[in-house]
Amino acid sequence: MGQILNKIRRSPGSKAINAYFCYMIDLRSDTFTKPTPGMLQAMQDAVVGDDVFGEDPTVNELEAMSAGMFGMDAALFCPSGTMTNQIAIKCHTQPGQEVICEKMSHVYIYEGGGIAFNSGCQVKTIAGNRGRIQADQVIEEINPDDIHKARTRLVSLENTANRGGGSCYDFTDIQDIKAVCLKYNLSLHLDGARLWNAMVANGESALQYGELFDSISICLSKGLGAPVGSLLLGKRTFIKEARRIRKVLGGGMRQAGYMAAAGIYALDHHINRLEEDHRHAKDIAQALIKKDFIGKMFPVETNILIFEVNGMYTATTFTAYLKQHDIYCIAISPTQVRMVTHLDVTEEMVARILECIHHM
Repeated sequence: MGQILNKIRRSPGSKAINAYFCYMIDLRSDTFTKPTPGMLQAMQDAVVGDDVFGEDPTVNELEAMSAGMFGMDAALFCPSGTMTNQIAIKCHTQPGQEVICEKMSHVYIYEGGGIAFNSGCQVKTIAGNRGRIQADQVIEEINPDDIHKARTRLVSLENTANRGGGSCYDFTDIQDIKAVCLKYNLSLHLDGARLWNAMVANGESALQYGELFDSISICLSKGLGAPVGSLLLGKRTFIKEARRIRKVLGGGMRQAGYMAAAGIYALDHHINRLEEDHRHAKDIAQALIKKDFIGKMFPVETNILIFEVNGMYTATTFTAYLKQHDIYCIAISPTQVRMVTHLDVTEEMVARILECIHHM
């Protein structure tokens, strides 16, 4: 690998760099995808304006398109899923209230303490099953009407659950949680960063989700392969308030249509192909479980593999070995490794991964 990098450093221009990145296999996250040629062309051809003034036609098209897919009133284009989640929580709550979520939820452990910082709310976490919670668990955690207790205001779900190994909710469980929220006058938010993967894996529709949730965050820059962007969906009055909060957080963008064009292209071309990522993940899982140094592995439902490494390897030495072969993945704990497949992981790359695992 060092020889390859030295050759790249001596080679002027981007061709050598691109050649190297075509050679390496990056399984660290599906956020490492690069725009496809068709997506780049769509970005180049985009008609743009000033989105803070509401005058970027491509952003407006993306927002209307995504809201329509879910049967919701309106949408708001933001730079990141963290921002869409945090805006939603801010819209749904008042300082001093409480948010219920699973203990490994992205909104709780990976958003910089944003619920406390942005919304002034406390969080009550639930130990779920691979990132998923049940209606009876939610009921147990709703605070009584007591001046000593924070008012429970919002339930946030994550589908697929990242730290659950890309696990998917059973849709009937979501329906049961929605019934609880209606009974106790709680709002229901969905962190749907990888919702597309769940819908493809389970044969569900966007309209099904739009009927249940008060707000939904969907990401374009993971499995769908856009370089930037997430959307927040909800009722028209909700999105009007969300637009104000986006401005306060510094998320107002100007000629954002270039990024929105990538999102439109992704929605048109990259949803159905997620089945390929799921198949690649399962192929890698089958090769791994044959090895005696692989311990417990979460069921592989979508594009994320999380598994234990023991015996002759630690999580760190396992990832280091693969890195020597230009295969990148992440040790998420002293004993666990995560791999994520995506549209930049080709059939040929999967064959290389399987061969490398075979010789370990």
